Amino acid sequence: MGSLEKSVHSTGHHGPATGITRWLYTTNHKDIGTLYLFFSLTMFFIGGCMALTIRAELFQPGLQLVRPEFFNQMTTSHGLIMVFGAVMPAFVGLANWLIPMMIGAPDMALPRMNNWSFWILPFAFTMMLSTLLMEGGGPNFGWTFYAPLSTTYAPPSVTFFIFAVHMMGISSIMGAINVIATILNMRTPGMKLMDMPLFVWTWLITAFLLIAVMPVLAGVVTMMLMDIHFGTSFFDAAGGGDPVLFQHVFWFFGHPEVYIMILPAFGVVSEIIPTFARKRLFGYTSMVYATASIAILSFIVWAHHMFAVGMPLAGELFFMFTTMLIAVPTGVKVFNWVATMYRGSMTFETPMLFALAFVVLFTIGGFSGLMLAIAPADFQYHDTYFVVAHFHYVLVPGSIFALMAATYFWLPKWTGHMYNESMAKLHFWLSFIGVNITFFPMHFLGLAGMPRRIPDYALQFADFNMVATFGAFLFGFSQLVFVYNIISCIRSGKQATDRVWEGSHGLEWTLPSPPPYHSFTEPPVFTHPYKENDRGV
Repeated sequence: MGSLEKSVHSTGHHGPATGITRWLYTTNHKDIGTLYLFFSLTMFFIGGCMALTIRAELFQPGLQLVRPEFFNQMTTSHGLIMVFGAVMPAFVGLANWLIPMMIGAPDMALPRMNNWSFWILPFAFTMMLSTLLMEGGGPNFGWTFYAPLSTTYAPPSVTFFIFAVHMMGISSIMGAINVIATILNMRTPGMKLMDMPLFVWTWLITAFLLIAVMPVLAGVVTMMLMDIHFGTSFFDAAGGGDPVLFQHVFWFFGHPEVYIMILPAFGVVSEIIPTFARKRLFGYTSMVYATASIAILSFIVWAHHMFAVGMPLAGELFFMFTTMLIAVPTGVKVFNWVATMYRGSMTFETPMLFALAFVVLFTIGGFSGLMLAIAPADFQYHDTYFVVAHFHYVLVPGSIFALMAATYFWLPKWTGHMYNESMAKLHFWLSFIGVNITFFPMHFLGLAGMPRRIPDYALQFADFNMVATFGAFLFGFSQLVFVYNIISCIRSGKQATDRVWEGSHGLEWTLPSPPPYHSFTEPPVFTHPYKENDRGV
């Protein structure tokens, strides 16, 4: 805190309050960003413990540790907590910390709403986790909460789960409105939209996605609530409803949600790779258009999750072709990252290692997604461990590796201290090896026919499950190295320079390390980082 307070007093501004009131009442974008990041890290470990419970049960065939009902509760809670509690709040935390500094704004546009949007979350997730202790147990129908499992056959605690989902949605919508208002209204003079860093662009597009789809999620859980308590039959076939309607409405939210979790990761990687390649980002304009294309196409591919429900052939063909089409702008992004690195003066600090792992492993996840896009082939893959392998390759080396890359990239700027590079590289290699040992064998399990969400399995699946469990524990426990490195960086460590990385560019690197409590007292002068020197150094 010493260096932070010194920088505050030197600018003549009021510094933060002290004690717990600083965090309860803060409207400062850096404090709220920090709250989001620590909250998401806590949820990451809670969701991770649930994942390790699942993998420990699957270490050998037979029922080993937990009852099947509890196993189902773990699979449901793990998915919900990782998606809504770990990945999404972490990216909102990055947005809070970085967007005002990147565009030269003094703070977020709506600071009081910013405080409220965070403080809803701990109550929402406390309510969701408390369902595990209620009579009948917690939600046990998978993170997609398909009806009628979540309506007709649900435990009583599902009502609390629905209320928690509403609270999360309110938080996300408020955060998205804040991001859009900040980016459109508070850029420093001279910064046009096409001058903004890619991270800001990806978050602007993500915020519009959030505003579009979170009300859809709110609608579908409200329909569930009506079916359970008020005698409606939206999803009850006996009353004239249709369980497949639930899937259509859920996936109309769910597929854009996948891109809500990955677009900010694209932005992070698009900041890191040019920095360590010491070159400008190849094809900036095409990257912006590709991001927007992905967001638009995400609204017309939802039923590729539903090929097995018996939709008409014309529907299967439409969703098959649109799903393959969405691979084009994603391929543009991968090509541009590779072209950025081509003939660059590359160095391999930890943020770059995580970014490179992101590009390689996310591409593998994308290819398995193309396999799932082929409707006749999907009949074989559907609801097997191949699907589990696919979406974990997209979300763990995708979203979570990007978050780790971002943490190592901007942590010296946030704290004013350098982290331990050797320990960070140890964390990277343990995570990289652990992720691949965990999820790569699941492709083979799925192709051999092992269904997902089961606590027991046939003997022929035993070897790969044992390997996957070993990898999961390696990946899980390697995150303790990450936490130790973060804490030691915050408390001590070598003093970081203002620019931190040799190839870094952008307004956030013009601030001291750590930045003062109020970043910009007057709008900074914006000069395009590439105008003087095409290599961006």
